[in-house]
Amino acid sequence: MSDRTSPEQRPAEELSRYLVEVTGEPVDEPLLTRALTHRSYSYENGGLPHNERLEFLGDSVLGLVVTDHLHGAHPDLSEGELAKLRAAVVNMRALADVGRTIGLGDFVMLGKGEESTGGRDKDSILADTVEAVIGAVYLSTAKPGGLDAASRLVHSLLDPLMKLSATLGAGLDWKTSLQEVAASQDLGAVQYRTSDEGPDHDKTFTAEVLVGEQVRGRGAGRTKKVAEQKAAADAYAALTADQPA
Repeated sequence: MSDRTSPEQRPAEELSRYLVEVTGEPVDEPLLTRALTHRSYSYENGGLPHNERLEFLGDSVLGLVVTDHLHGAHPDLSEGELAKLRAAVVNMRALADVGRTIGLGDFVMLGKGEESTGGRDKDSILADTVEAVIGAVYLSTAKPGGLDAASRLVHSLLDPLMKLSATLGAGLDWKTSLQEVAASQDLGAVQYRTSDEGPDHDKTFTAEVLVGEQVRGRGAGRTKKVAEQKAAADAYAALTADQPA
């Protein structure tokens, strides 16, 4: 069996300390190791247990915690509006960004192929690992305490996004929200300019958003869609900075 660490990979113990600080509960080390084991690593190392079952569990725990919070925080919203808010939080791009904020990609155990193609920063891998870690935290504490610990982790990671999502307008995404702000301020048409660089398997996209022919925001990401959303978020923040909450 090969070594479970690489020069790019940080030890799981560091992540464990962070999780204990956030949840107030110890995290089972074998469960956390499994949560960080991508199937590509498993296949290259004799079929080690990987994180897909924990991801399945964590997805349900995450959905419950977020739904419970939104239901209580927005008593006047309809079922459909609550569903849109939840979708703005529980989606691959949002979870991947949350994973990046805690450096989760540095802890994931990947096969050589995924490692060589930038797997540590892939949205799908980061989002799945966030859910798997939530699942591991849930199982690490005797029930019903497991849900309490997992809930504290989810709130720590996602509360800022849940608060922000409630301000994003009907479309619940940055591009739609920017369009609404530009229209409300009579600023003119919204347009995007996107470029890319790097090999096909590891491209980086850069986007600028123009509002009324003036560059208002910039963003970068591994897909054109992500880069444009980040540029839209940058522009939205700039255009609403002086508006009352």
